[in-house]
Amino acid sequence: MESINIPCEDCEKTAARYRLRGYKVLGCEPTGDGKFCKLKFAQGLSDVSAELTDAFVSKRSGAGSVSQLTPLQTRCSQAIVNIFETGAVLGRYDLVTVLKGDTGRLTYGRSQTSLFSGNLLVLLQRYCAETGAACGALLRPYLESIQKQDQQVDTDLVLHNILRAAADDLLMREVQDQFFDQQYWQPAVKAANSHGIFSALGVAVVYDSHIHGSWINLRKVVDTKGTPSQRGEQAWIKAYVDTRREWLTNHKNTLLRKTVYRMDAFLRLIALNNWSLTLPFVVRSEEISLNTLNTSPPGCYDGPAVGSRALMLQQPLLRGHDVRRVQLGLSQQGLPAIADGIFGDATQRLIKEWQAGGGKVQTGILDVATVLSLAS
Repeated sequence: MESINIPCEDCEKTAARYRLRGYKVLGCEPTGDGKFCKLKFAQGLSDVSAELTDAFVSKRSGAGSVSQLTPLQTRCSQAIVNIFETGAVLGRYDLVTVLKGDTGRLTYGRSQTSLFSGNLLVLLQRYCAETGAACGALLRPYLESIQKQDQQVDTDLVLHNILRAAADDLLMREVQDQFFDQQYWQPAVKAANSHGIFSALGVAVVYDSHIHGSWINLRKVVDTKGTPSQRGEQAWIKAYVDTRREWLTNHKNTLLRKTVYRMDAFLRLIALNNWSLTLPFVVRSEEISLNTLNTSPPGCYDGPAVGSRALMLQQPLLRGHDVRRVQLGLSQQGLPAIADGIFGDATQRLIKEWQAGGGKVQTGILDVATVLSLAS
């Protein structure tokens, strides 16, 4: 069983969000101060999702055909692309990436949205517009530079650390989920269905192309030898994946050549005949199962609260939101701290450097008062 502390007025809304994610919500109880509730939840599918676990229904009625993937199949399809993009089944809400030669430039979030596409701006505008956005005040001053796609955005360590810290905010994770659903998943499902693709694996292939790019162009190439209705959906998807693999292998962009593994993963699932994405299965050595779909997302910390403890190097290493905010504070002081939320040797060294710059004793230890000051 797990739990989080939330404002009492947000209890029902947060419980509903967790149920939609597939958690079993076990109830909530006051924390004693009258302002917060402790929401308790457990891993495992909610009653609604459990009823749909193995169901797969396709309605085919001509032009109006629709694919009704179960909630679990939807999550499996999205998990495949999450693994491709961030190496994690649930995605890395905190992942900030800038790769040399990547035309997308700065990318961020669960399934990676880019500065160059303009969608990073959309995501951050939505988050900053939300009441109660924990990092909204820190991010708003950057929106104009992000809109202009200024070059310094790609190298601004403070901005990158704010983005990492924002992932600790449940609201940011919810905004990301809604954003990737509306911007990529829903259009991909619509495109797949309109082209006669209804299986969970088939839709996942189309979704991957919507995230990765060039769906329309490659679809047209494959259609020259027959559409899904002419060749059969499974044969068409196999041909599409083969065509896309060849396209990636020979692409002039070396970064795209390195992503051939995406098609190899799909070809493996096709060889296993797992068109309905029946659990469990493996993608790039990552297990997709009920257990991995219902864990907490990696790289996100729901606590401890800033100022609730002293911070220092110890075994096991201290981890959490308070560590991340201190690391952000160090970067705001001009030090090269990466806000990963882990208090290791590098963080201790930077704290000693910060202490020396302020004429303090170089202990590498932060008491509660200093944590509050540095992380404010």
